[in-house]
Amino acid sequence: MADKNGAPGRKPRRRSRTRRNGPLYAAVDLGTNNCRLLVAEPWGKSFRVVDSHSQIARLGEGLHETGRISDAAIERALDALGNIRRKLKHHGVGRVRCIATEACRKAENGADFIRRVHEETGLTFKIINAKEEARLATIGCHDLMDEAAKTVLVVDIGGGSTELSWVNARIARDGGFEGLVERAPIQDWTSLPLGVVTLQERFSGLPEAEAFPAMIAHATEVIEGWKGTERVRRAMAHDGSHLIGTSGTVTCLAGVHLKLDRYRRDKVDGSWLSRDEARQCIQLLRDLGPDGRATLPTIGRERAGLMLSGCAIMQAVWDAFPGERMRVGDRGLREGLLLSMMYGRKPPRRRGGRGKGRGNPGEAPPASSSEASNG
Repeated sequence: MADKNGAPGRKPRRRSRTRRNGPLYAAVDLGTNNCRLLVAEPWGKSFRVVDSHSQIARLGEGLHETGRISDAAIERALDALGNIRRKLKHHGVGRVRCIATEACRKAENGADFIRRVHEETGLTFKIINAKEEARLATIGCHDLMDEAAKTVLVVDIGGGSTELSWVNARIARDGGFEGLVERAPIQDWTSLPLGVVTLQERFSGLPEAEAFPAMIAHATEVIEGWKGTERVRRAMAHDGSHLIGTSGTVTCLAGVHLKLDRYRRDKVDGSWLSRDEARQCIQLLRDLGPDGRATLPTIGRERAGLMLSGCAIMQAVWDAFPGERMRVGDRGLREGLLLSMMYGRKPPRRRGGRGKGRGNPGEAPPASSSEASNG
């Protein structure tokens, strides 16, 4: 699957409408760099993917300088969402949640853009807050926590922000799946103003050899400025504690480490990266330069320009917190949103009308933070 920064997508499992095992659900995630769709049906306490789509829209391009989503970015996003709308219609999806994150939170014309999306595509988006973004990413990674871990740090590197969620792994395991969906045991969290797009743009005027250490220094300063850093650092010193990385940066880096000749989610998702292995891969990417990175099959040209900024964030996080291993997650907000929709508490039905989240794909209601929490 593709994650929030556009890692190469998983090959969808296409199933005809006559072979469904249950109702279809869909999650649409409009991020700073990517626009993503996941269509799935319930399966046990998880789901089976029916279709997925990931398209780079670069919605946050130039946002750091202007404070607005540009006309060109809006057109790219509308094109991506038009493709998603057609897929929803093709599959006959009746339960849809559409969420937007950092770019729309930050842009002064974010709300106007969301209204235009509804007018032109019929899709109703809710701009979720950073806390809900962290919660959904944690739920999406619920089965990546090692059995021996006391505590886990979920690192969700996005195009415009990075969410850190410190999770009590023991409570997560003891509370079971339902408990995790209803109330993710997040001890502390933050949304850092560090994203692969915004960080790359901030240091775009420097040569790569100078930009990379400058990006690490800036990211380190931001991380150390979080009031929870020292507390999480102490907790992560426990034996067995580890990081979970869910981002295009992490999945692409894992693909490089595994020397894959094409991206394979079955190899990447759930794999482990040690601190030394990650550093070796990062050094390789620096040595190759942008043109060389573009030739790597698990990165490609569209991702090549953003890899070093993502690696700078990841290295700064890893330097700040103990833990020799990182579990790689090719999953994130969409998966967390789907699990909340399928297995969380159901919202009450509206009087005289359909229940929330039901109906045609273009008629899905806004998914507020409280609605997403309740499924």
